[in-house]
Amino acid sequence: MSKKRKKLKLPLVYKPLGFVLSWASGAVAGLVFQQTWKAIRHEEDAPDALDQDRGWGEVLLAAALQGAIFAVARGAADRTGAKAVERSTGVWPSSDKGGRN
Repeated sequence: MSKKRKKLKLPLVYKPLGFVLSWASGAVAGLVFQQTWKAIRHEEDAPDALDQDRGWGEVLLAAALQGAIFAVARGAADRTGAKAVERSTGVWPSSDKGGRN
């Protein structure tokens, strides 16, 4: 199989791996966020945007912290998967430089 043909098929092969890694990173990020919130605020549950008893500051702090943790976890999972595919096949899984849509 030529390298050009291999490059065309690789993104399709990578998609299931990327899905599994994204799912796992989301689960881990959720646990990390819960533990981080407990450490910061000494509370079991982080505030929800619709929680009437919480102020703007708490709600926005929780949202920002959760977003940052999820972004780092997703980036680490995507990068780990891409590097693993490159090591095993010699081809980077994304054909364009734009990354994830």
